[in-house]
Amino acid sequence: METYFKYRNKPTTVDGIKFHSKKEAKRYQDLKLLELGKVIKNLELQPVIPLMVNGVKIGRYTGDFKYIENGVEVIEDVKSTATKTRDYIMRKKILATYDPPIHIKEV
Repeated sequence: METYFKYRNKPTTVDGIKFHSKKEAKRYQDLKLLELGKVIKNLELQPVIPLMVNGVKIGRYTGDFKYIENGVEVIEDVKSTATKTRDYIMRKKILATYDPPIHIKEV
């Protein structure tokens, strides 16, 4: 019997790393190729960013990937419509208020 995480995603393992979905695992493989080709650098999985409001930590946001592209830090989240929960949308809005703003690239 196959195991599924919430939202009917099928866990997939690549390079000994367990991903929540086939789509996330595929994106990891694409990013690894971009890193090998020196298009991006410093690929990081599951980056954690504290959520701050008025100087008070209220939680955290965990992305899928973080890397540098053209000197700019990129935070990525592999999303489908079903996984854009109210909680995710709120965290994304909080990060956008930072100075400088943190924008999440959805793929």
